[in-house]
Amino acid sequence: MSAIVLDNKFKKASEIALPERYKDINEHNLYLYIKSYLASLRTNGAKAKNRGEVSGGGKKTWAQKGGGRARAGSITSPVFVGGGVSHGPSNNRNYEIKINKKQKRLALEYALQQKASTGKLYVLDSLSIPSGKTKDAFGVFKSIGERSVLFVAQSIADEKTFLAYRNLQDCYFIDGNEMNAYLVAAFHSVVIEKAVLEAFLDSSDKGK
Repeated sequence: MSAIVLDNKFKKASEIALPERYKDINEHNLYLYIKSYLASLRTNGAKAKNRGEVSGGGKKTWAQKGGGRARAGSITSPVFVGGGVSHGPSNNRNYEIKINKKQKRLALEYALQQKASTGKLYVLDSLSIPSGKTKDAFGVFKSIGERSVLFVAQSIADEKTFLAYRNLQDCYFIDGNEMNAYLVAAFHSVVIEKAVLEAFLDSSDKGK
């Protein structure tokens, strides 16, 4: 269970072992995090008007008695076409699912462990593309040889590098602060800068 360190020719140079305790993390932590992450992306635009919000209806529809019809108080009643909706959706619903920081951390550690166990966690010294050209970034992607890749850099302050990766299909380029369990699990493989992984493992050891 190790991350594969690649040299500048994208050949295996060495390995970085992940902590043994990662194997004992319950996968339910990843499930909870993904559920929370996807819930946070849900829009809250569904809205149906109830009988009090439909315009009109100030006058009693017809006389209470004598017409041979059922009594009716307002045309905005849900029983009429164009009336309000009973128990319809409301846009004040909160979809947020809270999980604590420890679970988030465990979810990310488990996701990295899964990638490492299948040989899909790669480490490079740098993902920088000084030219800013997409074709150069594509060369990195092609050299990795995976179906989809999450690139994790120490920083994306370098605008040229960000622009080089931005238009690539089946790739996503983020900095270390944005790395989360959902993104790691969603992509077929992960390529992470060595400094980012080492910093994460150091903080992981301190927090165990």
